[in-house]
Amino acid sequence: MQLKYLRTLLEGQEQIQRIAGLAWSPNQQKLAIATSDRHILLYDDAGERRDKFSTKPGNPANGKNSYVIRGLAFSPDSTRLAVGQSDSIVYVYKLGESWNDKKVICNKFPQASAVTALIWLTSGAIIAGLEDGKIRALHSKNNKSQSLYGGDSICISLAANTKGTGFLSGHNDGTIIRYFMTDEATEPLGRVVQHPVPPFALAWPQGGFCAGGCDQRIVFYDSMVSGERNVTSSNVTSSNVTSSIFQGRQLRTFDHSRTEGEREFTVAACSPNGQAVAFGSFDRIRIFAWSPRQGAWSESASKEVDCLYTLTALLWRRDGARLALGSVSGAVLLFESVLRRTVWQDKFELIFVAPSQLLVRSLTEPSQQLTIESQLGLEIDDVRIMGRDNYLVARTEESLILCDLTRNLSSEVPWTASGHHERFYFENPNVCLVFNVGELSLVEYGDNFILGSVRTEFVNPHVISVRLNERGNSRENKKLAFLLDAKTICVVDLVSRLTSGQINHETKIDWLELSETAHKLLFRDKKLRLILVDNYTGKKQTLLSNISFVQWVPQSDVVVAQSHANLAIWYNIDLPEHVTLQNIRGEAIEVLRENGRTVVRSQDGPSEHNYQLDEGLVEFGTAVNDSDFGRAVHFLESLGDKPAAKAMWHNLALISLEDSNLRVAQRCYAALGNVSKAYYLAEMIRQADEFEESTGSAGILCPEVRAKMALLGSDVRTAERIYLEQGNLEAALQMYQQLGMWDEAVALAERRNYARIAELKQEHMEYLMSSEQQEKAGQVLEEQGDLQQAMSLYLKANKPARAARLSLKTPHLLQDEPQMLQVTEGLVHSELYELAGDIAHRLSRPEAALALYRKGGAYARALELGRVVAPQEVTSLEEEWGDWLVARKQLDASINHYIEAGATQKALEAAVGAKQWRKAVQIAKVLDEPELIQRYALDLAKHLAFAGDLDAAEDMLVRANLHKEAIELLNRHGKWERAYVIGEKYLKTEQLRDLFIQLAGTLEDQGKFRDAEKVLIAVNEPDLAIAMYKRRELYDSMIRLVERHHKDLLDSTHLHLARQLESRGKLKNAELHFVASGDWKSAVHMYCSSGRWEDGYRVAKQKGTEGASQQVAYMWAKSMPTESAVRLLSKLGLLDTAVGFACDSGQFEFAMELCRFAGKPTDEVHLKIAMSLEDEGKFEAAEAEFLKAHKPKEAVLMYQHAGDWQAALNVAEQHLPDYVGEVLIGQAAAALETRNYKDYEALLLRAQRPDLIVEHYKQESLYEDALRIAEEHYPAALNDLRRLQAQIQRGQAQAQASEDSASISRAYLQKAAEFAKKEQFRKAAECLMQIDSSNAEDAATLERALLRAAEICNQFLEGQDAQELAQALGPRLLQIKQIGPAAQVYLAADLPKQAVDVFIKTEQWSKARRLAKEIDADLQLLAYVEQQQKSSLKNEGNIEQLADIDVISALDLLAEQGQWQRCLEKAKQLNPSVLQKYVAVYAAQLIREGNSSTALGLYLSYGAPPIEAHFNIYTRIALDCLALREEQTEGGILWRQLRDFLFRLLQSLKGSPEQSQSQFTASLEQFLLIAHYYSIRAACKEVQALQPVALRLSLALLRHTDLLPVDKGFYEAGVDLRQAGRESEAFVMLNHYLDVCEAIEEGSGQLVDHSDLASTDFPSSVPLPEDIHLKNDPNLHEEVREWVLAVSMDQQVDQQLPTDDRGLYESSLGAEDLPCMLSGFPVRGRQPVTFQASSNQVNRDVWSKFSVAVKMSPGSGISDIISFTEKWQGAANYVMH
Repeated sequence: MQLKYLRTLLEGQEQIQRIAGLAWSPNQQKLAIATSDRHILLYDDAGERRDKFSTKPGNPANGKNSYVIRGLAFSPDSTRLAVGQSDSIVYVYKLGESWNDKKVICNKFPQASAVTALIWLTSGAIIAGLEDGKIRALHSKNNKSQSLYGGDSICISLAANTKGTGFLSGHNDGTIIRYFMTDEATEPLGRVVQHPVPPFALAWPQGGFCAGGCDQRIVFYDSMVSGERNVTSSNVTSSNVTSSIFQGRQLRTFDHSRTEGEREFTVAACSPNGQAVAFGSFDRIRIFAWSPRQGAWSESASKEVDCLYTLTALLWRRDGARLALGSVSGAVLLFESVLRRTVWQDKFELIFVAPSQLLVRSLTEPSQQLTIESQLGLEIDDVRIMGRDNYLVARTEESLILCDLTRNLSSEVPWTASGHHERFYFENPNVCLVFNVGELSLVEYGDNFILGSVRTEFVNPHVISVRLNERGNSRENKKLAFLLDAKTICVVDLVSRLTSGQINHETKIDWLELSETAHKLLFRDKKLRLILVDNYTGKKQTLLSNISFVQWVPQSDVVVAQSHANLAIWYNIDLPEHVTLQNIRGEAIEVLRENGRTVVRSQDGPSEHNYQLDEGLVEFGTAVNDSDFGRAVHFLESLGDKPAAKAMWHNLALISLEDSNLRVAQRCYAALGNVSKAYYLAEMIRQADEFEESTGSAGILCPEVRAKMALLGSDVRTAERIYLEQGNLEAALQMYQQLGMWDEAVALAERRNYARIAELKQEHMEYLMSSEQQEKAGQVLEEQGDLQQAMSLYLKANKPARAARLSLKTPHLLQDEPQMLQVTEGLVHSELYELAGDIAHRLSRPEAALALYRKGGAYARALELGRVVAPQEVTSLEEEWGDWLVARKQLDASINHYIEAGATQKALEAAVGAKQWRKAVQIAKVLDEPELIQRYALDLAKHLAFAGDLDAAEDMLVRANLHKEAIELLNRHGKWERAYVIGEKYLKTEQLRDLFIQLAGTLEDQGKFRDAEKVLIAVNEPDLAIAMYKRRELYDSMIRLVERHHKDLLDSTHLHLARQLESRGKLKNAELHFVASGDWKSAVHMYCSSGRWEDGYRVAKQKGTEGASQQVAYMWAKSMPTESAVRLLSKLGLLDTAVGFACDSGQFEFAMELCRFAGKPTDEVHLKIAMSLEDEGKFEAAEAEFLKAHKPKEAVLMYQHAGDWQAALNVAEQHLPDYVGEVLIGQAAAALETRNYKDYEALLLRAQRPDLIVEHYKQESLYEDALRIAEEHYPAALNDLRRLQAQIQRGQAQAQASEDSASISRAYLQKAAEFAKKEQFRKAAECLMQIDSSNAEDAATLERALLRAAEICNQFLEGQDAQELAQALGPRLLQIKQIGPAAQVYLAADLPKQAVDVFIKTEQWSKARRLAKEIDADLQLLAYVEQQQKSSLKNEGNIEQLADIDVISALDLLAEQGQWQRCLEKAKQLNPSVLQKYVAVYAAQLIREGNSSTALGLYLSYGAPPIEAHFNIYTRIALDCLALREEQTEGGILWRQLRDFLFRLLQSLKGSPEQSQSQFTASLEQFLLIAHYYSIRAACKEVQALQPVALRLSLALLRHTDLLPVDKGFYEAGVDLRQAGRESEAFVMLNHYLDVCEAIEEGSGQLVDHSDLASTDFPSSVPLPEDIHLKNDPNLHEEVREWVLAVSMDQQVDQQLPTDDRGLYESSLGAEDLPCMLSGFPVRGRQPVTFQASSNQVNRDVWSKFSVAVKMSPGSGISDIISFTEKWQGAANYVMH
C-alpha cells in the first residue's frame, strides 16, 4: 500500500495544539476535526473548509475552558455528530444533510466521570469509555444510556469491528475486553488478552485484533481465543464480562524497539474493509496489510513526516481511499492510501485501496464513484468494464464479482477459476448471463448467489429469455427459457429450480422470448415462422410466417411482429387468431412505450417512421394484469362490435373465472353470445347469493357453487370431492351420469358402498346397449364373469381380436368349433394372421398355424413352432424371414437371419445395403473367393480407410485381387512405404518404379512437394527428390535431404548454393548457406565487397569474434566520409575502438580526423604517436607528443628508461614539479648501483629524502654513517638509531648476565621458606611465584617452586587470599602442564568453574564431566562442559565424535561445511522427518545457486514428502526446470524425471484427505500436464514421423504461458512453425515473441499487443520473466529479429493466424473441447481413445502414430510415453498389435 500526500488541512503550531479527534461521515462527504480550542471544523470531501462551530461545557458555570474534547463520532446516517468531553458529558449535534443546516444539540448524555474515548457503531449505539473504567452505551433514539461493563482501570482506547456490531476496549492496566451489541456473535466476550503495556493504539481488523503502546511493539492477536468459560451476548453481565479471562494467541509481533528514532505508538486505525491497519507514533505512520494469499500480516508502508510530532488522531475514510491524521502540534494532514490505480480505456479510473476492495470512478463524471469489495475478503486480481461501460466484472481466486454501475448494485458469487474463458452477456437489465464450458449461469444484480445454472451450447442473447418478477408481480415469478439443442426449448422455474416445460420443434430456432408474466412464450424458427406456446397448458400454435421482427410491448401482453410489409398486432395473445394488420414501410426496429403512447419505429433507408398502436387495447391488457375488471369491462363496452373486442371478452372471461369473479364472467359470456355459459353462471350467482344471505359468508364458498366452478373448468374430480365433503353422494353420482361417465359413477358407488349399486349397474348396461356400445358392454360382462355373453357381444361388434384373446384366456371357449371358425374367419378377414395362427395352434392344427404365421410375418413364432413340427424348414424360414425384412427395408435386421440360414452372399449384400460396415467386413472375411467380394471390396475399403483402419482396407483390396486399387488407396493416405511393399510384391520392379516416379511428378506439378518427396524416398530415389527441390529453388528442403542422405556432401552443397545465390544477387539467402557451411568469413567478404557493410557487420558480430566485427566496422567507417564515419562509429559504440585500430595500424591522420569530428580529445592519439616514436628512438619528437597528450610523466619515464636523467629532470621541472623528487630518487638508485655513495647522498638530500639514506645504512649496519646523516639532516631518527645501537651492545653483554640467574632463584626459595616458618603463607606463596623462566636455575626448579606454592594455597589459604593467588597461579601451572594441581588450586579457592575450565582447555572432557557432576548438583556445570565440547568439536570439524554427543549439531556442521552427502546419509539413518528437513535445506540452497535440476535429482533419490513446508520448493523446481531450453535437458531426460517426480508427488497428495482438494494440488496437476507435454515433445523429435506431433505440442503449450516463460513458449512455437514451413503462423508467433522481449526489457506488460491472438486460448495477462529466454544466446535472438523483419516486408506471407470451422486457431480449445493427452490439440473426430481411470481422451490418429512409432523406433522414448500415459490415466481402450 502506498501513502501519497494530498494536502494539509491545518498547519502545525510551535506550541502544543492537540487535535482531539477526527471523524469521517459514512457518506464520505464530511470530515469533522476537533481542535484544542474546543471547536469543531467541518471539511468537504475535497478538503475545503465549509463550516465551524464551537462546543459547550456540560456546566456553563465552570466556564468555556473547563473541559477538553476527548472524542468525535458520526452517526450511521451522517447527519449527527457525537462529541465526548472531559467534563463528563456526551453531546450529539444535529448537523443536517446540507452545509447550511443549523447545528443544534439533539441529545445530551451526562456521565459519572470524564469521557476518555468515543465511537458510534453502525448498529446504532454510541459507545463511551470513561475515566473510572466503565463502558457505557448511549442510545440517541430514546435518549437513554446503560452501563455495559466496568474495567479495573481507566479506558484509554475503543475500537469497533468492521461490521459495527462489536467493539474492543483497552484499559490502562493492559486489559483488552471484547463486547458485542448483537446476538449474532460467534466469538466469546470478555477479557481477550492482557497486553504488556497500556494499549493506546488499538484496532480490530478482520481475523483478529492488534495493539501497540509504549514498548514500541505492535502485536497482532487471533480473534478466536481459548479461555475459562464462554460468555456470549445472551448471558452477558458486567461482572462476567470483566471476570471472564481468555488467552489471546499472538499471530505476529513487529518489534520496533531497536529502530532508530521510533517512539511509543499512540493511535491506530483500521481500514473499513479490515485488511489494513495504520499505527501512528512520533513523526511516523506505519501501514500493516493483510495478504489473503499468504494469510498473514506484513508491514507494507512507512511514512515519515518531519516536524509532525506525536500523532493524536488517525482515521480512514469510509471507502478506504483517504487517511486523515492529526498531531499534538495541531497539524491535520490528508493522505491518499492506495495499492495501485489504473485507467480503463480513458473512461474509468480503478483505484485499489485494498487487495479485496477498489473504487470505480467515472472520468467523465468524477462525482460518480462506486466501491467494489469482495465480501469473502479475497484479493481482486482482474477487473473489466463491459456492456457499453455500464457493468463491471471482477475476479478473485474463488469468486466472481458483477456490478451494475448505473444502479449501484453488486453481486459476488462463488466461482472456480477456469482460465478466464467465460463470456458475459448484459442485454438483460436485471440479470447477468455467464457462459463457461457449456454451462450458463444467471446472477441477479444485488444477490450474492447464482440464481440458476443450466447446460446449453446456445448462448446468443436472442435465444435466451429471463423474466424476474416483472409487471409488479407480488409473488416470486422467475423464469428462464433457453435452447437445450437447436430444436428444443426448455423453460425453468428459477425459484424451485425445476423444469416447468419443454417444447420440441421440427426446425431450428433462432429467437425466443417470454412474456413479462412468463405464462406465454414466443419463438421464431429458421423458416421465419412465429410460434406461440402457453407455458401452463403446453399448447403450441403458429401465429404467422415470414417474420422479420417480433417483440412484446413493454408492460403488457401485446405482441407486435412484421411480416413483409405488414405489421401484425395481437392485442389479446390468448386468442391468437384475432390479429390486427396494418401496412408498414421499411423494417421495424423497436417498440417504445412512454408518456401514454405506444409506438413502433421502423427504418426505411435514411428515414424513420413511427406507427402508433391503439393505446386503449394495450391498456386493456394492463388493466387485466392489475385485476381492475371494472375498467376492463368499461373499455370493452366502449369498443362495440370491433373484431378485437370478441377476443378480449373471451380473455377477460377466463381471467375473471380464475379470480372467482362470477358477475364479470357472466357479462363476458353474454357479450360473446354464449347463452349456455351465461345461464349456467346466472344459476351459480343465484345460488351464491342465497348462500350469502343464509350464512353471511362469501357466496363463492357455497359448495354447490364451488362444484359448478370445478365443472366449468372440466375438473370433475374436484367437483366430486366437494360433493363428497358435503356428504351428497347422490349429487356426485348424478353429475357423472349427466356427463355420461358411467364407469366413474360405478367406481364411486363401489368405493362408497352405495346401497343401490345393482340398480346403478343395470342402468349402466341399459345405457350401453341403447347407445350401441356392444364392445364396451362386452368388457363390462367380461369383468363380471359372463364370458359367453361377452363373446357374443364381441362378435356382434365385429371385434374378432377381443374375442380371440378372450378365448385364448378361457380354454373351454375353444371347444365351440363353429364359434372358433367364426373367430378365425374374422381374424383372417382383418389380416390378423398371427392371432389366427395362435388359435390354430391351440386347436392342434400346426401346419395351418405355421402357414398363418408365415403369411402374417410372425417368423419368430413360426421358427419356434417349426423347430418342433418341421425342423427341415428352419433354414428356409430364416432365409425367408431375411427376405421379408429386406422387402420392408429392414436390412440391418435381416443380416443375422441370413447368417443363420447360411446365405452369406445375401448377408453381405444386406450389410452393405444397411451400411453396417463392421458386419460387412466380418462377413467378407469369411468369403474365400475373390470374385465374391470384388463387388463390395471398394466400398468396404473406402469405409475402413475413413474409419482410420488402413490395414483392414488394404487387406480387403488385396484379398479381392485389386492390387492397383490398394496401392492407390495407400498413396492417397500418404502410406508410400506400404504401397511400395505391395507393389514390390505384386507388380514388376520397373512398373513399380515408373508408377511411383510418375506419381511423384504428378504431385510435383500439383505443388505437393513434400508428398512427392515421400514417394521418391519410398522407392529409394533421394537424388531425384534433391533434384526436384533444386529445380524448384526450395533450397531448405534440398539441404534437409542432402543432410539425411549425403551428409558428407552437406558443406560443399551449402557452399555451392551460396556461390550460386551470390552470383544471382540473392545475398541474404547466400549468407544462410555460407554460415551453415561454417564459412562466415565468406559471407562477410561477400557483403563488404558488394558495399553492404551493415549486413557484413551483422554477420561478423553474430558468427565471428568480437574483434572481427570491430574490424568490419572500422573498414566500413574508412569507406565513408569522416563525418559519416564518426556518426556510424558513435552509434555502434566503437569510436574508441576505431581510433585504437587506426593508431595500431599507423594511420594517425585518420585517427586525428575521427577525434576532431567527434569532438573527442586527441590525447590518446598523441600518446600512441609518442609511443611509436619512442620505439623508433626519436625521444625528442616523442617528448613533444607526450606533452601534447598531457602525459609528461610518460615522457619522464621514457628518459629514465633510456638513462637520460638530465632530460628526465628537465621535463619534470618544467611540466611535473611534483615528480622531480621521484626522478632524483631514481637517479640516486642508479648511483648506488655503481657504489657512488657521494652522488647517492647528494641526490637523496636534494630530493629531501634523508630517511632513505638512514634506512640503507641501517640495513648495511653502517651505524656511524647513519648517525652522521641523522644528526645533520634527520634528527627525528636519532634516538631510534642510538637505541638500536645500545640493544646490540646489550646483546653482547647478555651472555654474561645469564650466569647470575641461578643465585636469584635460590634466594627466592630461601626467602619463601623463611616466610613459611613465620606462617606468613601468602607472602611465601608470592615469593615462590616470583621465580619464572628468566631467573630459574632450570625447569625443574621452576616446577618445584610452583607446586610448592600450590600446596601452600591448598593447605593454608582461604577466602579472598586463596582466590587471588589461585587466579594468578592457575595459568602458571597450566603453562608447565601441571593440570591436576591447577584444578586443585581452583577447587581449594572455591572456584569450581575455573577448575572445570582447566580440564576443558586441555581437552580432558571425561575428567571435566566427572568433576562437574561431583561439585554441581544442579548439573549446570555439566551442561556447560557439554556445550564447550560441542563447540570444540565443531571448530575442529570432528564429525564422528560430535555425532556421538549431538547428532543434530553434527548434521548442521556437515551442512555448513557443504558435506551434504554425508549429512543426508546420516540423517537417513535417524528418521524420515530429519532426512526431509535436510533434503529441503539442501534443495533450497541448490535452487538459490540456480541448480534446480540437481535439486530435482535430490528429491528423486530421497523422496518428496507431501508436506506443505516443501510446496514452495516443489513449485520452484517445476518452474525452473520447465523454463530450461531443450538443449539443457539432455534430450528431454530432465523433463521425464520432472514428470515422474510430479506424478509420484501428486499420488501422495491425493492420498492425503487434507491435501487432495488443495490449491497446490490443482497447481501440481497443471505442472504435471506441462511436464508430460514437454516429455512427449522431446521424444517425438527423435522420430521423424512424429515431428508434426512435436509441433502441435509446442502450440498447445502456449495456453500454459501463465506458468511457463511467455517468451520461451512463443519462441519455441515460432521456430517449430518456421521449420515446418508454416511461415505465416511462425511470423505471428515470433513477432509476439519480440513484443514480449521488448516488454521485458522495458519492464511493462502493457507494451504487448494481444490482438493478433484473439482467435486463440492463449492467456493474455501473463507475468513477465525477469530476463529474456535467449539472454545467453543473443545471436539466436538477432536471427529471429532479422527474419521477422524480412517476412514483414514480404507481401506474399499472410501475417495472421488461420482459423478452423469453429472460428478458432487449430490448437485452441473451445467451450466443450478436451485437450488430447498426447498432442495437446482439441479432441476431435470420431471414436477418440479413452481411458479407464479418467475422462481425458486422445485423438485416435495420434494414438495410432504413436503405436506405429513404438514398433518402428523401439529405441526411442515413445514406449515410455505410452506406458506413463496409461499409468497416469488408466488403461486405454485401444490395443496395440
